[in-house]
Amino acid sequence: MSDAASHAEPPAGASPSGKLLSILMPVYNEEQFLPMVVAAVANQPLPGGLDREIIMVNDASTDNTWQVMQRLPEQFPQAQFVLINKTVNEGKGFALRDAWAKARGDWLLIQDADLEYDPADYTKLLAPLLAGKADAVFGSRFIGEPHRVMYFWHQVANNMLTTLSNMLTNLNLTDMEVCYKVFSRAVYTQIRIKSPRFGVEPELTAKLARLRINGHKARIYEVGVAYSGRTYEEGKKIGWRDAVSAIVQIVRFRFFD
Repeated sequence: MSDAASHAEPPAGASPSGKLLSILMPVYNEEQFLPMVVAAVANQPLPGGLDREIIMVNDASTDNTWQVMQRLPEQFPQAQFVLINKTVNEGKGFALRDAWAKARGDWLLIQDADLEYDPADYTKLLAPLLAGKADAVFGSRFIGEPHRVMYFWHQVANNMLTTLSNMLTNLNLTDMEVCYKVFSRAVYTQIRIKSPRFGVEPELTAKLARLRINGHKARIYEVGVAYSGRTYEEGKKIGWRDAVSAIVQIVRFRFFD
């Protein structure tokens, strides 16, 4: 269990539509890119006049990430901010867990704190939810949108993990490991995260596949999103150990949780 401190709680108030989007952003050693990412997130027009809260978790970064984070609410007053500073590094999953507990939105969206995903895709991701057709929406890097050409073996591993997850959840996703996942409040308030690192992606998928909303199985949509992956030299953090861990989590949350 980490030691976390909350900072810059959002003020009371409602958007013109009365609806709020909670954007969860785990952060680790991203002082270089963080202002650009938050500028894109804070300035991105949202459909339906939605308001936004940006819940950021500094996962015990060893650079100046926390100092940069503390300046963001003043730089981007158009968004509400919740900042959490962890003193122990516990990984993406537990950072999301801490942000999850602070979310107040009608919808919850997961955003990585790098430049790999484009907030311009928010409108597409939210469309099935706002239309009342979906309870959750996954992005996909593999169904037609532009993406940077990157590591072959990463895609092989991603395809294997998605296939194994689909076999055990009976879903037909094309990109289970994608960052962009959006959940309605009826969904996210029923999920409790247990995976500390990148195993959170198969955990969320497995739990969503079992979830029932108002007597029916959760309705899941998938939309194509743009992707500009980073190299390891540019700061990419996921590795082969995380792929092994993902297999463990896929099995765990299908049979033992």
